[in-house]
Order: sequence, then structure tokens, then C-alpha cells
Amino acid sequence: MEQYLLGIDIGTSACKIAVFNREGKVIAAANGDYPVYYPHPGWAEQNPEEWWSAVCGAIKEIFDKGKVLPEQIKGVGIDGQSWSAIPVDREGNVLTNTPIWMDTRAADICEEMNEKIGADEIFQLSGNSLQPSYSTAKVIWYQRNLPRVYERIYKILQSNSYIALKLTGEFTQELSQGYGLHCFDMHTGTWDKEMCRRLGIPPEFLPDIHPCHEVIGTVTAKASGESGLAEGTPVVAGGLDAACGTLGAGVLHPGETQEQGGQAGGMSICTDTYKADPRLILSYHVIPGHWLLQGGTVGGGGVMRWLEKQFGDYEREEGKRQGKNSLTLFNEMAEKIAPGSDGVVFLPYMSGERSPIWDPNAKGVFYGLDFSKTKAHFIRSAMEGVAYSLKHNLDVAQEAGAKVSVLRSMGGSANSLLWTQIKADITGKPIIVPSSDTATTLGAVILAGVGVGMYKDFDEAVALTVENKRSHEPNLQNAEVYKANYQVYLEIYCNLKETMKRTGGR
Repeated sequence: MEQYLLGIDIGTSACKIAVFNREGKVIAAANGDYPVYYPHPGWAEQNPEEWWSAVCGAIKEIFDKGKVLPEQIKGVGIDGQSWSAIPVDREGNVLTNTPIWMDTRAADICEEMNEKIGADEIFQLSGNSLQPSYSTAKVIWYQRNLPRVYERIYKILQSNSYIALKLTGEFTQELSQGYGLHCFDMHTGTWDKEMCRRLGIPPEFLPDIHPCHEVIGTVTAKASGESGLAEGTPVVAGGLDAACGTLGAGVLHPGETQEQGGQAGGMSICTDTYKADPRLILSYHVIPGHWLLQGGTVGGGGVMRWLEKQFGDYEREEGKRQGKNSLTLFNEMAEKIAPGSDGVVFLPYMSGERSPIWDPNAKGVFYGLDFSKTKAHFIRSAMEGVAYSLKHNLDVAQEAGAKVSVLRSMGGSANSLLWTQIKADITGKPIIVPSSDTATTLGAVILAGVGVGMYKDFDEAVALTVENKRSHEPNLQNAEVYKANYQVYLEIYCNLKETMKRTGGR
């Protein structure tokens, strides 16, 4: 009986479950949706119990299809979105919804702590500036705003460690998600108890740290009944979605870089030495002995989903008639617009912005509109704006000493040949698109495969599972047009920054 690996991806809008064979081929897959709640301006939260429900439903759907038997699953890997702060009691019950990576409610707490402790001192230990998107300030926010919840907290978990808890009953923290808390020493990969004290985060809230590929437990009888997985199936600690996606895209060695185009956008540069810049994000890679210098942006595939939801009524109906996806029709419209969108420039700051500007008050902007502009201009300029945010992060990374020669693209936007070419033209970097469009989940199962011994090491795993589908070379003629628009992109934010702050709704 053939052996398989199962990967669980806890994304922002849905979980993705996929079963892979040893060669990285998807045998079966299913998704489960859940909402994001926006109860107040600047808030964005989810209910982790809805993640678990969706995971169980999707796993059962896979087994119900009959292609895979539970006993064929030899290991489970989990990746998850960053910067959750899930408060659970001793029994593992969720005490309140978790703010997610888009949430900026704790901006005032960040300002206070940066002033009290010193922004530079925090950065020197953790390798990251203290910003409201991270987990740190969210924990402090619980203390100040939800005292009844706070007094019942046993552990604070990240998204993948919560699913690991539901599967195994074990409270864990893996290395790659440690960066969410600024009491995490990025130099040593350990909790710093003195910084815990200064931040006001009890060290006992923080689970023991494990390597991402370490087997932390097995599926319990209770979890087996709820999910359909066989009792006793090994589960590894898992990792950050961006890091797992980086692994699944084939990024193993220093200088190799992943470009992310899922709900959010960004890049992850692999390095074997500590490199930090307060404008960027530094985490451990899921591969031992390596870090990822990341640029994480709000703008990504979510921008296009927003456009489609708000302005895609005709395309949805026309798509049914033509047998095409509405986003495919959006893509075809954008192709008819010249590079540079005839001067329309878009700032993709639809929920504030993360790196490199770290501005929770930043707003989305379309600039350059007149009566000649069409819906197609909105679509293409949105694609270009997301690419400008990628370039902005790459430029800052280069200033920090991290040079990039080739990008390896993943996420839904990589399926768009036009969007990928736009990114190549704007960044000036060749882009390779791996054949698998499930790179993040693949990265999670590679962790499981190494953890249970299906692969001897990460190099073997990547060599067996990652293939390239296509590549894009920068168009130098288009690059000149984009260079001018990029400067406008930077100027618009610079000129509107104070206005955004005054009207940001905090």
C-alpha cells in the first residue's frame, strides 16, 4: 500500500488540505472556507475553532472520495498564517477570537512600548521592529481590554500550533513562528525571559520551541473521530505559511528567493547569516540553520478578489456563458492596457501596510483617473501596484545586504502569466514558476516527510518534489515605463502620509 503525506494550510480565507505522494504529486485535495471578522476599524479577527471545523470537513471530504485511506497517511504537516495570538486555557479551549496579521488595533501599545523599552533595544533582540501586526502587542491588548480572558490564559498559540494542539493534545511553538513575539531572541531561537518581563508577557504563556520538522505527537482518538485521520498518525510541529511556501517553491540555499502572491504579497530571501532591517521582517526558515528576510505586504491576490467582488458582476455572468473564470476575463481586459496603465498608479494599502512602511493608517489609492480610463485600467494598475510594493521590499532588502538574482513565484497570482510578467518587468528580476500551485502545502508535507523519515534530508525532498513550470524574463522596454510610475508610487504615499494618519480611523 502506497504511503502518503498530508498537508494542512491555514490561510486567511480558507484552509487547504492536500495529500501528496513521495514525488510531490497531489493525490487528493479539498478546501474549507471560514470568515474574517471586521468588528471595528483596524480590527481583523478569526475564530480558530472555525479553522478546525473547516480542516476536519476538508479531510473527511478527501477520505470520502475514496482515493486515499486514513492508514496510508504516514505523517501530517501544518503551515499557518502569521502573527495570530490565540489564547487557550489548560483544556485547549479558545478564549476569544484571535486578531490576525491584518489587525492593527494595538498600534497605541506599540508606540508606548517602543518609547518605554526602546525601539532599538527591541529590534536588536528580536530582529523585528515592534508593529501592531505582530503577536506581541495583541497579547498586551488582551491584558488591558479583556481581563477576564487574560486571567484564564494558559498558552498563547500560533495558527499552526493550534491545529497541532487539536490533533495531538500537545501545546507547542515551532521555530519559524517565534518571530511574532518580540521576546523571541532571533540570534539563538529561544525565549528571552528578561524581555518577556519588560514587555509584560508572562513566560509561562509561551510553549516550548520545537524544530519545524520534529514529530511533536500523534493524532489522538478524539481528533481521529473528528477529522477522520487514523489514531496514532505522526504530526510534526509545522511552520509559518510563508516559510513553508518558500520551501515548497524550492528555496533552500542562501540568496534564493520566493515571491508570494496569495491573499497578501511579499518576498522571502533565504540566508544562512543573521540579517535584519527594521523595515523588513526576519524569521527563521523551516530549514535548520537558515533565516528568511521577508517583505510582507497587505496587497496581493486579495486586491484582485476585492476588485472582482465589487466590480465583477458582468464578468461573473459572462464567464458562465463562456465557460471562463471571472478573474480570467479580468486578466484578458488588463492585457489590452499598455504597461504603466496610461499613468494610473495604485497604492495597494487596503488594510494599512506592513513592510517596508509599517503604517496602519495607509490607505488604498488610485491616482491618475480621468474620463478616458476604464475598468481595465483599474485592473492593470492594481496588478502593477502590487508589483511596486514587491519592488519596494526588494530594494530595501538590497540596502540591508541581501541581494537577489532570481525569484521563485508561488500563490494564486502566479497562475496569471500577465501578472507574473508585470512583476518581472517592474522588479527587473527573472521569475521562475514551479509546476505545483500548492507550494505552501507542499512545504508543510516536506516537513512531515523529513520528520517521519520518508526523505533523508531537505535537499532530497526538494529534488524529488519541486519542478519548474515556466519562467519570465524582464522586458527592458516595459521597465522604463514602470520606473517612472514607481517613482510616482513612492511620491503619492510620501505626500499623503500625514493625511492618511489624520484620517486613518484609529
